[in-house]
Amino acid sequence: MLAVSLAGPAAAGEIIVSPGEALQGAITRAVPGDVLRLAPGTHHGPVVVDKPLVLDGGGEATILGSGEGSVVTVTAPGATLRGLTVRGSGRNLDGLDSGVFLARTAEGALVEQSRFEDNLFGVYIHGAVDALVRANTIVGYGEGRTSEAGNGVSLWNAPGARVLDNDISFGRDGILVMTSRNNIFRGNRFRDLRFAVHYMYANDSEVSDNVSTGNTVGFAIMFSHRLVVRGNVSDGDRDHGFLFNYANGSRITENVVRGREQPAARWLGAGMRAGDAKEHGLPVAEVAERTADGPTRTGPEKCVFIYNANRNHFAGNRFEGCEIGIHFTAGSEGNALTGNAFVANRTQVKYVGTRHLDWSKDGRGNYWSDNPAFDLDGDGIADTAYRPNDLVDRVLWTAPRAKVLLNSPAVQVIRWAQAQFPALYPGGVVDSRPLVALPPEPAQPLPTAGVRP
Repeated sequence: MLAVSLAGPAAAGEIIVSPGEALQGAITRAVPGDVLRLAPGTHHGPVVVDKPLVLDGGGEATILGSGEGSVVTVTAPGATLRGLTVRGSGRNLDGLDSGVFLARTAEGALVEQSRFEDNLFGVYIHGAVDALVRANTIVGYGEGRTSEAGNGVSLWNAPGARVLDNDISFGRDGILVMTSRNNIFRGNRFRDLRFAVHYMYANDSEVSDNVSTGNTVGFAIMFSHRLVVRGNVSDGDRDHGFLFNYANGSRITENVVRGREQPAARWLGAGMRAGDAKEHGLPVAEVAERTADGPTRTGPEKCVFIYNANRNHFAGNRFEGCEIGIHFTAGSEGNALTGNAFVANRTQVKYVGTRHLDWSKDGRGNYWSDNPAFDLDGDGIADTAYRPNDLVDRVLWTAPRAKVLLNSPAVQVIRWAQAQFPALYPGGVVDSRPLVALPPEPAQPLPTAGVRP
């Protein structure tokens, strides 16, 4: 008995698991700290990792689910999944069927350098504090209705969790965050999604150096406070580059929204996929043809949409080539905008409100590509204020059909009168210290996302 007591627990070691061996059985026999090296080939799930183990596929092993539930469920703290291909989850949205499901008890779990295919949700962080999802490639469903697809990474109530350097495509949203805090989402790449980042009820967090390309909306930040939103890129997204809805007390700096000409009937890919087209009675082939050869329009529709968002600081951003540079509405208060560049947007500002807002701070405003003002004293600040909107703009927002009158003599007289008598201008945005020179474009994030060798 004394000898047995002195022997203590079995030492952790390395276990080779062959494709023909029951993976769950190997997990059950392992002791905490063991490294399970999955040999190349297909290993069958679903499995539950209920102790702190390392499952390492070396980039050549696949865990294939049964088509029901999650493929890998992690309940142990400190578990690691690395170098795997995970596919074949169920399709039950209510059941949160995922490639990897990190339960609340999986504190500090790590999922890295893996590939996820044919899963409803790629990785679901369900309350796992300090979890890390890093350098994975996640490919969601490319067929069916967007509303029936899951997200690349979903996160719920997981303080301290981080999602870094992943490549996420197809499915519903790239990253969906609900009710969390102190999270970091950095260096991810998104394409062919509804929202790249869909962010709700999550405070004191960072969204930085991510790239959204060809999605319906780039970054939707809602009902969240004290965020750092820095160095992100929205390139050719369809509706909005950034959307801030009741996002307060945040710093939004050095981001880029870049618009481009897009098919006006852009259904497939980011907007409406094959299943959605059928739901609307449109043949898929016809939709694809319209998408390829139909008329084009400038997108995003809005570089940035600010709705009831308060006390934020926008600095050093570039909003370029959109239908509307910035749409500002719903009583947003106390926001500071300085050092931003509004370049070649068809409408630079759409402000829905009656207050007078000065978009300059500490003697420095923003750059406006359509501002013809001079800088006679050479201080880099235009000699006259910039007003992006007038009475005619307000009429056009409420009655768009009035655009047919834009070149009429009556409209030209109104605009001339406003220029001569500034008191006629309506309440709205003015930049009293506009910049003359275009600021340098913010540095672009490095292409580090996705599975690494």
